[in-house]
Amino acid sequence: MKLVVVLMLSALPLSCYAGSGCTSLEDVISKSIDPTESKTQYIEDLQQLIPREFTANALKKIKQCFLDLNNETLSNFRVMM
Repeated sequence: MKLVVVLMLSALPLSCYAGSGCTSLEDVISKSIDPTESKTQYIEDLQQLIPREFTANALKKIKQCFLDLNNETLSNFRVMM
């Protein structure tokens, strides 16, 4: 059992380093982090992924959270993603 846990923990950094494998998800994340992109432009870029106005409002709030962060925090978040 311990061997299984060790193997899983050793494989975790490799799978995280490999990326998500989904370019759409990576694009959404990079647009969310980008401090130069306005909320309006953000919603326009993601329009095909937004089914309702409720979702658009939620995404505007998420984007505002990222806009409120300083550049150091955004760069740390980029490294983490």
